Amino acid sequence: MPDIIGTDSGAVVFENWVCPMPLRDSPNIVMGHGGGGAMSGELIEHLFLPAFGSAAEAGLGDSAVLTLDGARLAFSTDSFVVKPLMFPGGSIGDLAVNGTVNDIAMSGARPVALSTAFILEEGTPLVRIAEVASAMGTAALGAGVKLVTGDTKVVDAGHGDGIFINTAGIGILDPGVDIRPELARPGDIVLVSGEIGLHGVAVMSCREGLEFGTTVCSDTAPLHGLVAAMLSAGTAAGNGNGSAAGSDNATSGVHVLRDPTRGGVAASLNEIARAAQVGIALEESRIPIPAGVRDACGLLGLDPLYVANEGKLVAFVAPEYADRVLAAMRAHPLGAHAEMIGRCVTEHPGMVTARTALGGTRVVDLPAGEQLPRIC
Repeated sequence: MPDIIGTDSGAVVFENWVCPMPLRDSPNIVMGHGGGGAMSGELIEHLFLPAFGSAAEAGLGDSAVLTLDGARLAFSTDSFVVKPLMFPGGSIGDLAVNGTVNDIAMSGARPVALSTAFILEEGTPLVRIAEVASAMGTAALGAGVKLVTGDTKVVDAGHGDGIFINTAGIGILDPGVDIRPELARPGDIVLVSGEIGLHGVAVMSCREGLEFGTTVCSDTAPLHGLVAAMLSAGTAAGNGNGSAAGSDNATSGVHVLRDPTRGGVAASLNEIARAAQVGIALEESRIPIPAGVRDACGLLGLDPLYVANEGKLVAFVAPEYADRVLAAMRAHPLGAHAEMIGRCVTEHPGMVTARTALGGTRVVDLPAGEQLPRIC
């Protein structure tokens, strides 16, 4: 928070103030560049990709699909700098495992192995590092993945923030599975796997010492089991009888999957709308928002659609498969509160709108940065 140091001609003067929505043409990195919104996209498009040149072969999704000697693999990497290290419902350790597992799962792949690299600040208590490492091990066992390689670096005191973690992971895709943002099409039904905003509010409450009358816990969880159930329900070859998703002659009704982390549901839907050049029309009253999140966001002036999640997904499903996929989601523990929240439309391509409870319509735009930085 800024410190009030005095007044100047009746105006309050602040010290250590950082604008939460910095100028887009800033010559230096600002926090908004790491928020998963428009500024992150601009950094990738206008700096990293031109710098990489012909070495870049990026689809700009959370994971890449590679074909090696006939095998189709999903590959992803992510870094975790969440503050604080421990928060209600989780820690940076299980977040690092689940986050990368979920990025791989959003391509329809089965995660199999992760690498992990620690950047530790000099002076960090070993007991705290052990807690984080133990949480990673427990999360990996729960997700059924192996931690197969890694690295450790230490930086000078004052040049880090305790523990930063990088993970990379690989997964295996069955033949015929093709899930990516560009495949959203008009008529698709938009599903969300459960109540949104829990992770962002949990971290915020812990970081700022806020109380909302109830404890809001992070939803961090591995989603590949839920994805497998959805693919089975949404595959024509299965005919609803449990046949394996992705068989050679399968036609999948699940077109897009995305876990709405930084920037929340709003950022993920905007990215999909722009990638596929479709419009997305939401029904605001159908979006599941728990009371604790709604109250916290109301108190702080935040929109739950922009608050981060770590154990939820959004799916775009062909209308003829939507009921079947929704039923499969609700039968899974991580999809018990799944809902249909909207559909793809031909109108306003590249734009997301929401019909409010009063019957009006508002634009749900791509955020410039992140309402709460360092959320993952």
